[in-house]
Amino acid sequence: MTDALIEAVGAGRRFRGRWALRGLSVAVRAGETHALIGPNGAGKTTLLGLLAGAATPDEGRVHGASGRSGFVPQRAALYRRMTPRENLELFARLDGLEDPAGAAAGLLAASDLEDVADRLCGTLSVGQQQRVNVAVGLLGAPDVVLLDEPTAALDPRQRLLLWDLLAAVRERSGAVVFTTQNLEEVIHADRLLILHEGRCAFSGTVAEFARRAGVGDDGYERAFVRFLDDHEREVAR
Repeated sequence: MTDALIEAVGAGRRFRGRWALRGLSVAVRAGETHALIGPNGAGKTTLLGLLAGAATPDEGRVHGASGRSGFVPQRAALYRRMTPRENLELFARLDGLEDPAGAAAGLLAASDLEDVADRLCGTLSVGQQQRVNVAVGLLGAPDVVLLDEPTAALDPRQRLLLWDLLAAVRERSGAVVFTTQNLEEVIHADRLLILHEGRCAFSGTVAEFARRAGVGDDGYERAFVRFLDDHEREVAR
């Protein structure tokens, strides 16, 4: 038996006859935050989709969360002709929550969206839409929250608010998995999974990666590029 809230074991996924992801194993436990990073096309979104149950593996298996899970896709999955309040209430009803209006109101407040709560989503900025997108993923206090590049459209104040919301998930013994192209954001994670051409290039704690890659004053981004260059040379041998 595993104590993971959500887990992939030897998972792989094909697209048009090509392996986009192969042999991936990751276990996400209560109180953990995992960052998935890698070059474009490395398989990050594919793995996130498998963990979220939005896709099924072509090899291996994925054990879904025993409780509730929330998925925040990269593109806001909202009804543009409805308001943030209406979107949240709708998704709360679809999730079977007892008090959809109360759940929506609570997340509008927590996400600092009350000022735009009753405007059509189609009239909101990209960043505002993304905040609604994240709020939908947090409905019902899910045990696991999975987010695909959640900060890409957010300004610094909104990013700080997001990390506070996700920290609250961990504090109630939930877990968070997010993808990012902003390497400095790995400081918000406990564990790091680096993907390269659909396979695992590194799996471990952020501290272990920092030691291995020699993260210094030049930050995680340059260390990651150095690590990836070394990995590619090793693979080519």
